[in-house]
Amino acid sequence: MKKTTLLTIVMIALFSVSGFAQSAGDYMDKMSKEFKDISADMWDYTSAVAHGKSARKVENRRKDVLKSNKDAQTKIKGMGAFEGDNTLKDSVLAFLTLSYNVINYDYAKIVDMEDIAEQSYDAMEAYLLAQEKANHKLDASGEMIDVQYKDFAKKHGITLTENEDKLEKNLKIAGAAFKYYNVPYLIFFKAYKQEMYMIDALNKNDVNALKQNADALAKVSDEGLAKLDTMKAFKGDNTLKLACKDMLEFYKKEATAKIPVIVNFAVKKENFDKIKAAMDAKDAKSRTKEDVDSYNTAVNDFNKASNDYNAVNNELNTNRTNLLNKWNTSVASFLDKQVPKSK
Repeated sequence: MKKTTLLTIVMIALFSVSGFAQSAGDYMDKMSKEFKDISADMWDYTSAVAHGKSARKVENRRKDVLKSNKDAQTKIKGMGAFEGDNTLKDSVLAFLTLSYNVINYDYAKIVDMEDIAEQSYDAMEAYLLAQEKANHKLDASGEMIDVQYKDFAKKHGITLTENEDKLEKNLKIAGAAFKYYNVPYLIFFKAYKQEMYMIDALNKNDVNALKQNADALAKVSDEGLAKLDTMKAFKGDNTLKLACKDMLEFYKKEATAKIPVIVNFAVKKENFDKIKAAMDAKDAKSRTKEDVDSYNTAVNDFNKASNDYNAVNNELNTNRTNLLNKWNTSVASFLDKQVPKSK
C-alpha cells in the first residue's frame, strides 16, 4: 500500500527591486538571496519525497534545508540594521527561527507519528492533520514576511515587482498535488483498515464480528464513493479518483456479496464440527440411522460450503492484489506526472 509522505512547503514571494534607493534595495536583495538558497534545498527535499526516494535520502534533504536555514540566520544577523531600522531584519530572523523549529521539531514529532499512523484511521488522520498544521505555520509566517518586505520597500521608496520564479512555482505545484492526493488517500485508507478488521475477525472464526465488520465495510465504502463523486479531476487527471473508486467498489462487493458465502462456510463448519463431535462420542453400534443421515448431510453441506468458500477466497485474493497494485501504481504515476522533478 502506498503510504502518504511528509511534505513541507515554504514559499516566500521574491521581488525585483527598482527605484533610486539602491542601498535599501541591495539590503533587500541580500535577504531575498538567502530565501532563494533555502527554497532550492526545500525543492530538492519536496521532490525527493514526491518521487519515492529512500527514507535516508529524504532525511538528508531535510538536513540540508535545516543547514541552509542556519546559514541564512548567521548571514542576516551579521547584516545589521538599515539606517537604524531593524524591522525587516528582525522579521526575517523570526521567520527563519520559526521555520527551523517547525522543520526540526514539529516534523520530528510527525516522523514519530508515521510509525503508528497505519495502525488506525484516526491515527492516520491525526498524522496528516499534524502535517497540515505544520505547513500552515510556515505559510502564515511567510505571508507576514511578504507584508514586512512591502512595508520596508514603501518606507524607503523602493518599487517592487513581484516575481514567481521556477522554485516557488514548483513548490506551489507540489503543495497543490499533495493536498489533492491526501483526500482520496484518506478515503481509501479508511476502507482499507476496515477490511483488515473484517479479515481479522475471519481469521479468529468470530462469525458475529465478521458480520459486523462486513456491514461497517459496506457503509464505509458507500460513504467513500459518495465523497469521490464530489471530487473533480486534478488538472484533468482522474487517475487517483478512479483507482480509489475501483478499490471501494471491490470492498463493497466483498462485504455485501462475498462475505455471506464465507459466513455460510463458517456456520456450516461449526455445525459439522458439533455433529462430528457427537458422532465420535458414540461407538459404532449405538449410532442410529438418524445419526448417520444427520452426519452425512452435514458432510455434504460442509463440502459444498468449503468449495464455495475456496472459490470466493481465491477470487477475492486475486482481485485485491490486482487492485492494490493498481492503486499504488496510480499514486506513483500521479506524483510523477503532477510534481516536477528536481535536477
